[in-house]
Amino acid sequence: MKPLNTGEPTGVGRYRVFAALGEGGMGRVLLGISADGRLVAIKQVHPGFAHDPGFRERFRREVETSRLVSGAYTAPVMDADPNAPTPWLASVFVPGPSLSEAVTAGGPLPPMAVRYLAAGLALALGDIHRAGLIHRDLKPGNVILTGDGPRVIDFGIARAVEGDSELTHTGAIIGSPGFMSPEQAEGKPLTPASDMFSFGALLVMAATGTNPFTGTSTPHTLYNVVHIQPDLRHLAPELRQIVEPCLAKNPADRPSPAWVLERLGPIPPTTSPWPPVVPHLIEAQQAEVRRLLNPPPPKRSRRGLYAGLAAAAVVLLAGGVVTAVSLNKEDPPPAVAAPSSPQPPDEPVATPVNQDPLGPDNLRRVNLCEVLEGRDVPGFGKLSTEIDIHFDSCTYSSPAGKWLELGVGGDLVGGEEGGELEGLPLRIKGSSDSCAVAVPVAGLPNTKLGVDVNSMSTKDEACSVVKAALTDAVQRIRAGGHDRELPAGTLAPLDPCALVGPATADRLIGPVIETIREHLRQCRYDAAGSVRVSFVRAYPPVQTKDSYYTGSATLDLGGTKVYLAKKDDGIARSSCSLTWQHRSVSDRDGENVELTVGTSGTKMTADEACEKAKGFAGALLPKLPKP
Repeated sequence: MKPLNTGEPTGVGRYRVFAALGEGGMGRVLLGISADGRLVAIKQVHPGFAHDPGFRERFRREVETSRLVSGAYTAPVMDADPNAPTPWLASVFVPGPSLSEAVTAGGPLPPMAVRYLAAGLALALGDIHRAGLIHRDLKPGNVILTGDGPRVIDFGIARAVEGDSELTHTGAIIGSPGFMSPEQAEGKPLTPASDMFSFGALLVMAATGTNPFTGTSTPHTLYNVVHIQPDLRHLAPELRQIVEPCLAKNPADRPSPAWVLERLGPIPPTTSPWPPVVPHLIEAQQAEVRRLLNPPPPKRSRRGLYAGLAAAAVVLLAGGVVTAVSLNKEDPPPAVAAPSSPQPPDEPVATPVNQDPLGPDNLRRVNLCEVLEGRDVPGFGKLSTEIDIHFDSCTYSSPAGKWLELGVGGDLVGGEEGGELEGLPLRIKGSSDSCAVAVPVAGLPNTKLGVDVNSMSTKDEACSVVKAALTDAVQRIRAGGHDRELPAGTLAPLDPCALVGPATADRLIGPVIETIREHLRQCRYDAAGSVRVSFVRAYPPVQTKDSYYTGSATLDLGGTKVYLAKKDDGIARSSCSLTWQHRSVSDRDGENVELTVGTSGTKMTADEACEKAKGFAGALLPKLPKP
């Protein structure tokens, strides 16, 4: 990723572009931003294709078909202009390294990561093939590893370049030799089985770091693809039983994506399926995007700088991450507003166990008030728990009565780079008598584990205290032994993104473009508008009398008392929130569920948002544990 050269156009269609992501044989890829703040990847097709009389029509047809592809493991096509002097298309920007970049940086993927990769790619190919497309160029550079699953990009575009193009007549190869099918290498008609051959070769590369057909030259590689049986003895047996039939020379002998999913079986849950190098590459890429979006101005107040960086983070999160799904089980039917006709079975989102102690699955179980209880922090003193009612934070006090907070959240967006702490990138933000430091939560790039303190003598003293406290906290969390008690029915260990499956979400709120884990206990579904689900520890909810809301009510949804509050601010600016207590902890607080539907970018009214909220709540309630 690099900034545009001086004098280059900064607009493509209705998008502002600000960086170049890469360049290949078919064109150039730029990073841009839409009017509503979403990051987009814009592929400008090679100018030479624009002179081919049949190209534009094929390009238009393939783009329209590509728009029909909707799935958790593909990057949706948003826009295109086949009539532009340099034809282009825009798709959702997917933050993450390509598979080739990840393997180059960290070596072959571990076996469990290869299983996740295989499942995600099989689901993506199923979506692509159902839309009537063949990818034609499935290769490691066209597979992006996001925070919790792979994404396939550039599907359906290679076909626009084929046909009667003068470029193909000159002997140009459309595709990547090491990952072509034999029939593609020989210029024969293609079927979806061609993608399955590429899929098999790609899995070998992911598991071993090398392509099974690579020769000393392109012709040698193509000869191997067509004639040579690859040596697969080094693959694990469970992977080989999938790869071997995919690499059959005869297309009729290759399996379908559905067969691959059946052979893979249920995938063990995890929220971060990749080795540690991938989250670090994602974080580095996102930091570079923030830098390119918001270059520091010559002079600006500290408050203005923090606000600008926070805005950059909001824009960055529009890229989002995609939820991984399991391959078995069905969603139970929603508790309310059941449809009159049968609905297709759903695939619930997986809740895989993240093995990183600083990953979200483990941190949801950690009692932050046990981590530093009784610990002596240099310059501050022995810590005692002061406030322990929140899920994701604990306030400690010193013998002198000063307070220090350990918490997990999305703050420190405007912090400065502070080197490393326990092998993790450190962010620091301080003022005259206070300081906050944080390190990233593995697999959730916008979420941090941090410590902050104020009312110290100097900023340097404050920063020294919080660095020492965070160092101790990271070491102790990694060592384990600080899990919270998990009473029956608690929401504490649950991932809110893992409860409502994609088919149910699509039916209730429209096609879901992205499912984004915003924090440990907060999930956002972007569809026609957005749905945000949060699990919180708070006071018992009541019917609001706040004048900010234009209406409120108390509902009974399947025996649960739910409080509704709506804000009617006109089309595309309204919202509707539902809140209910899931489990009482004391007379003063409990575990609550908050669900909000926003209408931004739609023509929904506040009342329509409330109907969607009720339907979504009805699907969510049966998934929650019984208190």
